[in-house]
Amino acid sequence: MRKAKIFKYLSLILMLAMAVSLFAACAPKDTTGTTAGTTTTQATTTEGTTTEATTTRFRQDTPLVVGYSAFSEKFSPFFSDTAYDTDVVSMTSVSLLTTDRTGAIVYNAIEGETLPYAGTDYEYKGIADVDVNYDEAAGKTVYTWTIRDDVMFSDGELMTADDVIFTYYVYSDPTYTGSTTLYSVPVLGMTDYRTQTTSAVYDKYSAMFDAIYAAGEDHEWAESDAWTKEQQDSMWAILKDAWKNDIQLIVNEVVAKYIGYSGDLGVTAEEVLADDGLQVALGMYAWGFGEPAEDGTFTTYTNEVTFDIPNGQYPTLDDFYAETYTAYEGNPEAFFEVEAASNDATKTLEDGRFGFIREWGPKDEEMGGQGVPNIAGIKKVSDTVVEVTVEGYDATAIYSLGIQVSPLHYYGDESKYDYDNDKFGFDYSDLSLITAKTTQPLGAGPYKFVKYENKIVYFEANENYYKGEPIITNVQFKESTDADKISGVGTGTLDLTEPSFSAAAREEIKSYNSNGEVSGDKIVTSTVDFLGYGYIGLNAETINVGGVADSEESKNLRKGLATILSVYRELTVSSYYGEQASVINYPISNTSWASPQPTDEGYKVAFSTAVDGSDIFTSDMDPDARYEAAKAAAIDYFVAAGYTFDEASGKLTEAPDGASLEYEIIIPGDGQGDHPSFLLVTKAKEAFESIGIDLIVNDPTNSNDLWNTLDAATQEMWVAAWQATIDPDMYQVYHSSNIVGLGGSESNHYHIADSQLDELIIEARTSDDQSFRKQTYKACLDIIIDWAVEIPVYQRQEATIFSVERVNMDTVTPDITTFWGWMNDIELLQMNEG
Repeated sequence: MRKAKIFKYLSLILMLAMAVSLFAACAPKDTTGTTAGTTTTQATTTEGTTTEATTTRFRQDTPLVVGYSAFSEKFSPFFSDTAYDTDVVSMTSVSLLTTDRTGAIVYNAIEGETLPYAGTDYEYKGIADVDVNYDEAAGKTVYTWTIRDDVMFSDGELMTADDVIFTYYVYSDPTYTGSTTLYSVPVLGMTDYRTQTTSAVYDKYSAMFDAIYAAGEDHEWAESDAWTKEQQDSMWAILKDAWKNDIQLIVNEVVAKYIGYSGDLGVTAEEVLADDGLQVALGMYAWGFGEPAEDGTFTTYTNEVTFDIPNGQYPTLDDFYAETYTAYEGNPEAFFEVEAASNDATKTLEDGRFGFIREWGPKDEEMGGQGVPNIAGIKKVSDTVVEVTVEGYDATAIYSLGIQVSPLHYYGDESKYDYDNDKFGFDYSDLSLITAKTTQPLGAGPYKFVKYENKIVYFEANENYYKGEPIITNVQFKESTDADKISGVGTGTLDLTEPSFSAAAREEIKSYNSNGEVSGDKIVTSTVDFLGYGYIGLNAETINVGGVADSEESKNLRKGLATILSVYRELTVSSYYGEQASVINYPISNTSWASPQPTDEGYKVAFSTAVDGSDIFTSDMDPDARYEAAKAAAIDYFVAAGYTFDEASGKLTEAPDGASLEYEIIIPGDGQGDHPSFLLVTKAKEAFESIGIDLIVNDPTNSNDLWNTLDAATQEMWVAAWQATIDPDMYQVYHSSNIVGLGGSESNHYHIADSQLDELIIEARTSDDQSFRKQTYKACLDIIIDWAVEIPVYQRQEATIFSVERVNMDTVTPDITTFWGWMNDIELLQMNEG
């Protein structure tokens, strides 16, 4: 998980319906022309068994046209940033790792595995098997990847282990600047290779970095210092570059996901994509460091610098850096903990450390002029087998290691590849060969990239695709504004697309269907839950009795607050989102394989249990009855926490030591109450007031006020959202070592410190038994609910819409999920005839 930023008045994570496909991109069709062709493929029975069969697939020559938001032409498996560019890459590439409809790993993908989903068995196949062997005594995990021996790239070249090795080394190069963070996985020897130092030399310069940093940026160098003036100056310059690089990652994140808000700056998405300065301006705006005015100018909040956007005056990355430097008083650690674009990224300070060691370590006399020729933990075993050895065990590491495999012969230089002599297809620290191919992808995916012209990406079927040549010969990804996507499918200029799924969008879709529904005779809508959820947080450090956060009295206090807040979830979600979101009952995304389901034993509606263990609500209660029942139950919790209750007035009159009759909740609604949970908070305030509690609603105009308060750990309650990852690792957010102020990830804003929870989290993340992990995570979720530090509120939806008239819906992959997009099985997709 990672902390969500707020974009204007909504959580950035929950604002836009961004399409994130784990496999391939989207593509639509027109009327069809067909030709017959023969191919060898896998026939799958309803029971999931397979037989090798030679079948006749028809070829359909009229292109499938898919509506897409603007591309930035980074069509590289190494450097794509936006979801749209990444989809282009996915059409042309294949990955080592195969996952199913729940995001779970398919370990034996070559022969295939049959796994159930929603009552149906599905078979999953891929290009590689993976074996995970954790040696607890040695403290190491070996991942063995075995690729098929018949996978060919689209140009007819056979994929081998050398292509895997080449790809790993590109991602591991110290000059690699893409979004993949393979280098952050503790692969044996990774740090030595990237810094070109031994562990001893690394430790020496790491300590020097710490000493210079501790001395401070204003330190005046003296001969008595244990470092040279050149080293001191170098360290601060490198740290500044690391800080600026993290700012660039923020800009990349915003451009990748929130380009649709370019209009707020008075410019188009195309203009933003074409200009670095406008990208910086959008990044500053999205991250709360500046605001556009009605006249089109843009003014930063901290340094109050104004840029005349209409007349071509744009901020630079240095301007963004200066803004953050002032805001955080030159403290890179404070900056990163609040502003990092992703919790997957390494900390600004650690990036600076790496750069400093890489600059000075290889020059140390102990290195004797010799570097580190290879990564000890990455080994080629045979032409089809590669082993990767990682320190310790982390269940999430496999997702980083399961890379898209890129062809050495295309992206690299075969004359510079000799595995036995530590040559890996390019010169160390020189990725110019790879970057030169950024706009022209090539891989082993179902389609071949043809060209990008007039805002359209053109593909043609890959006759060498290992699952068989796709039926649809030509696919086009056509740039379309969000306003034109639904009408495009409705009127026939697009065959499918993924629009922003707002209430207005639902009504527009319904207008094309004669039945007045989102799925009908013109358009079919497939919805999936977004990979994230909205929540209300409670700080156990500031909401407790007697200063003891884990006492039963303290838990009862927080449960009293949570019982009233949670009862209004259905009201606020239906009012704000309508059918586009649903209430959730556990602090985990419904999309996760680890998410408890209503049919699971022990499943409970959040905060529906009274202090005596009985159910608060009955099935025949109407909403008003539920609200009254919640208040009565909350009073019982408050009394159990030590509050004094006056029967005559029906109000709480005195709080126990350390508790209060007044609590604040921060909800970022742009100062105007525009937030999905604002109705909930408003109704809860009225309910609390009726029983003697004053709920202070703080709706700041600047959303950074919320994150600054969280960083200071002074908040009581707050409203925000999480974006989840494919693996539900709870370590960053709920482990006690990551409580704000303790020097960990500082993402545990709940200040939950429970030794049993800590043990369960570690057990879950160090096990490769998914059944065990699911049971263990359920126990973790129960503890979190028992502490009453998080109230899960809602999970919204994303949508893909199809033209029923042109796309043969019977050939669209069934049971689309967050982790299984419509382009899975794209080779089988067909257009309607006629």
